[in-house]
Amino acid sequence: MSLGPYASFVVTSYALVAAIIMLLIIWIGVDYRHQRQRLRDLEASGVTRRSGRTATEI
Repeated sequence: MSLGPYASFVVTSYALVAAIIMLLIIWIGVDYRHQRQRLRDLEASGVTRRSGRTATEI
């Protein structure tokens, strides 16, 4: 398969985009776990979510 004179540019561009997308996916996963841990810590210390309250508690 011949990609022409710009083959190295195209392949490099696609590889760079794939690497950036993978880094974003990893970053989102790590941040998700971090936020869940922070939420558990807050709930353990007695802080509750507003969405967890009923209309009579407000």
